[in-house]
Amino acid sequence: MLELRKLRKSYNGRPVLHGLSHTFAAGEFVAIMGESGVGKSTLLNLIAGLDSADSGAVIVDGQAMAGLDDDAATSLRRTRMGFIFQAFHVLPHLTLAQNVALPLLLNGQGIARATEMLDAVGLQGRGDDFPRQLSGGEMQRVAIARALAHRPALVLADEPTGNLDPETADTILALLRREIKATGASAIMVTHSHAAAAQADKILVLSHSGLSLLP
Repeated sequence: MLELRKLRKSYNGRPVLHGLSHTFAAGEFVAIMGESGVGKSTLLNLIAGLDSADSGAVIVDGQAMAGLDDDAATSLRRTRMGFIFQAFHVLPHLTLAQNVALPLLLNGQGIARATEMLDAVGLQGRGDDFPRQLSGGEMQRVAIARALAHRPALVLADEPTGNLDPETADTILALLRREIKATGASAIMVTHSHAAAAQADKILVLSHSGLSLLP
C-alpha cells in the first residue's frame, strides 16, 4: 500500500528526515509518536504529496508520488486519501453538511453519507450550521467526518484528538478504527497521546535514526 524509500528532507539547511525507509501494510492502523520537531507532520505531508522530499521516494499503490503530474497527484489524493489536519481546514463559508460532502461531490458520489458521518461524530442535526458556530473540538469532529466520508484507502491523521476531551476522543478513535477496518483502509496517525496510540494496531517511534517499533 505505502512504501517510503530513503526519504530525506531539510528546512533551511536543518535535516529533519535522514534517509527514512519503511513499508506500511494494507489495512494496517499505525500510530507514529516521537519528540516535537522530529518530523512527524513533515512525514505526513510528504506521503500526501503536499510537500516534496529532497531525495528518496514515496510509493502509494505502486506509484511514485514524485513521478505524477499535478493532475494525477490531485486525483490520487482526492480518490484514495483522507486527511485529518491539526488546523482542521474546515471551509468557513460552507455548512457542516457541505464541508463533509465535499469529497463525495468531488468523487461523483452521493452525498447522503455526509449526514451519516455527522451523526457518527456526534453532530446530529447540525448539518445546516456553519463552522463559526462550533468549538474547536466540534470543528475537529467535522474534519474527521469529512476525511472518512468517501471511504479512502489511506487515512492520514495529524493529532486527530488534540482538540477533544478524553471521552469524545475515545469515541472518535473508535469510529476511526471501525471505519478503516470496515473498508480495509490503511491509516497513519501522528499523535503525542499514548491513549490515542493504544487504539492502533502498532506504534512506531520516529527519531533521527528512522522508524522503530515501540516495545
